[in-house]
Amino acid sequence: MIQGSTNVSVLILTKNEQHDLPGCLHSVGWSDDVHVLDSGSTDSTVALAQAQGATVTVRSYPGSAAPFGGDEAAHRNWGLRNIAFKHQWLLLLDADERATPELVASIQAMLSAPGHCAAYRVHRRDYFLGTWIKHVTPSPFNIRLIKPAAVHYERIINPITVVDGAVGEMDAHFDHFPFSKGMSHWFAKHNDYSTFEAKHIVSKRLSDQKFSWAKALFAKDINERRMHQKGIYYQLPLRPLVMFLGLYVGKRGFLDGRAGFVYAVLRAIYEYMIVLKVTEQGLPAVKNG
Repeated sequence: MIQGSTNVSVLILTKNEQHDLPGCLHSVGWSDDVHVLDSGSTDSTVALAQAQGATVTVRSYPGSAAPFGGDEAAHRNWGLRNIAFKHQWLLLLDADERATPELVASIQAMLSAPGHCAAYRVHRRDYFLGTWIKHVTPSPFNIRLIKPAAVHYERIINPITVVDGAVGEMDAHFDHFPFSKGMSHWFAKHNDYSTFEAKHIVSKRLSDQKFSWAKALFAKDINERRMHQKGIYYQLPLRPLVMFLGLYVGKRGFLDGRAGFVYAVLRAIYEYMIVLKVTEQGLPAVKNG
């Protein structure tokens, strides 16, 4: 049974996560309000969550335009608006992630002296081949501690977190194990992701949406900056090579040893999958003119 006293609710999104969910639930045993939002698991995910005392809500993704069932942003937004959380603050996790003791201590410190923030970014530590790949991962910070009423999500897959209010940065981390289900699962997932990304790129090019270097570098809103950065990035030639060099050399992924090299190669392969699928749909990989 999950027991705890920290005044923070927890929300874990699941779909066939019987392999990873027990570890995630164990890491949030300090919370007295743990929720699992399941999108139609066919394994023992729901039974495992209920056996460990979590409150389970089962709801299928709306629509079917994206991998794994539909609109992920709409699914997350529904959870924030319709699940009755006990506490003002909510910690968001995926099943392959773990809340660390350092994060719990940092949350407790924040609660003892609350400021004006509506959300907090938390450092994510990714593990691969038994190693914390400290340097090679592209986005080490994620908005994971939020006031639900102040947050919504945009974008069908890999949603962008939009916060109505100030965003702080928490001096702590959570652990992430993206390869916990094996390499075959990683490739299958990214095969689906690359298909969606290719369709997204094609639709943007057909709409002739313009992207600005100035906004990519200086826009005050971080989500606007990322939108323009990504738009410009997808127009670069030799993008798989750019990704590899950016991670392995630019971010010093070579300091992560063999794990850093292999991870940079995998990310380059993923980019090449997107390039090939864009070309397959009848558009050049890079827009001319």
